[in-house]
Amino acid sequence: MAEYTGGGIRWTTLLVLLMLHLLLGVPLWLVLLIGIWYSALVVCETMGILDRMDATRVLGAILMLRTRRGKRVLEAVSSSRGFWRAYGEFSIWLCFFVMAVVVMLLFLSAIVTAMNPPDDYLPASDLLLIPGVTSFVPFWWPALALVFALVIHEYSHGIQARAHGMRLRSFGLLLVGPIPIGAFAEPEESEMDRAPRRDRMRLFAAGPSINILATYVVLILLSSVSTGIVAEHEGVHARYIVMDGPADQAGLTSFETITHIEGQEVVDYEGFSDVMSGFSSGDLVSLTVLSSPSSGDLRAERSVEVTLGDRYQYYIDQCNGDSTCIDDIVEVMGAFGIEQGDAFLGVSDIRSGTGAVGDYASIVQGDYTMGGAVLVTLLEPLVMLGEPIENEGHTMILQEREMLVAGDGMIASFLGTDGMLMLFDFLFWLVWINFLLGFANLIPMIPFDGGHLVRDGVHSVLRVLKKNTHPMKIEELANRISSLSSIFILVVLAVPVIIPRIF
Repeated sequence: MAEYTGGGIRWTTLLVLLMLHLLLGVPLWLVLLIGIWYSALVVCETMGILDRMDATRVLGAILMLRTRRGKRVLEAVSSSRGFWRAYGEFSIWLCFFVMAVVVMLLFLSAIVTAMNPPDDYLPASDLLLIPGVTSFVPFWWPALALVFALVIHEYSHGIQARAHGMRLRSFGLLLVGPIPIGAFAEPEESEMDRAPRRDRMRLFAAGPSINILATYVVLILLSSVSTGIVAEHEGVHARYIVMDGPADQAGLTSFETITHIEGQEVVDYEGFSDVMSGFSSGDLVSLTVLSSPSSGDLRAERSVEVTLGDRYQYYIDQCNGDSTCIDDIVEVMGAFGIEQGDAFLGVSDIRSGTGAVGDYASIVQGDYTMGGAVLVTLLEPLVMLGEPIENEGHTMILQEREMLVAGDGMIASFLGTDGMLMLFDFLFWLVWINFLLGFANLIPMIPFDGGHLVRDGVHSVLRVLKKNTHPMKIEELANRISSLSSIFILVVLAVPVIIPRIF
């Protein structure tokens, strides 16, 4: 990358920053900040300030800040070498399994984007997933979660290094300005080069695997915290109101809490469905509702009179007279037991007052069978990835957040509502960051851990398949396959980014 040469910064770096701005739409203010940070690093490097800080400038604008603290703790933790070697072996198999899933998802994403380029796409600043820069990633909680995730990631690398007899020079953080974008454990290069490939694979696999395991450990903690958060008012609410439907015409709005229907108390979705099943289309029903929550305002109770519609006819009308569509819809409705005359309120996505945290709490509340709980737990982090995007950086819908209060448990009573919600937010971002960091590091491309695993793994396989081949030729072939793999994955990663900007 560019160097400081007496007169200033090489033009190549300025041209790269300018191209990022023009081609990828990186905000000009971000380009300027990176340029200022880069200039300051180059000046500090030239004046010897970075050397005195035991820091190094890498890849142009990244500060590699070293520390030797924590090495004693590392020595104590890594003393159970048999255990950590076994964990490293488990990590290899876990990482290769997850890597296969990552490659499949990347490949499917590239195919879908190439076949159907989206009209809208994320701006370049959102692709970076940097706390405080990405529009749907706020600063404080994600930044703290990122530091935690990076530390356990690199500490896990360090533990494996020591468990296999490799010395460490230092630990440290990679910084762009005040924002940590990575961390590192720095083994002695010569010892790492001489180490058996299986030992190195355990070392590379240890970082992503600890992030993946941390994802699910923290998810269980998040689920437990969610059980201590309850609804201030019992009832159900609709996230969406069908335009021109019965509820809309009666004046019901989204997030108003329905507490009673014709005097019958409604607590959850099951109770709502049971009460509604007793009515038919054309019936006039009275709903007792609480106004939508708004911070600082008291929720007013009112009565809403609704003339129920016909659910069967509503779905038929969505086909706009298309006979094929009507036949398909009739078949689907038959499968679900929907008949003519069934009551239709004109609302969708009905939730209880704990709707914002209920899905998390259900994991530990025993709402599923053992197999169902395992499946939901495994898939939940994927669902969580979309929450901040859909809610503009928040961990839940704000109107539903206002419906929540701390429960009666000891921890909930001590922390209060604000404390419980803050704890929920922190644990949410810990899950979110660890999941992304673990999966991203298993992209089979150098310099990610996945790339190193593929390179050493390919070498091990070739040694078995080509027993009579000279080791140098095997080394060369393994490096070539690894390089081609990295290029292929880079193309796959670029497709969803570039194609929407072209078409």
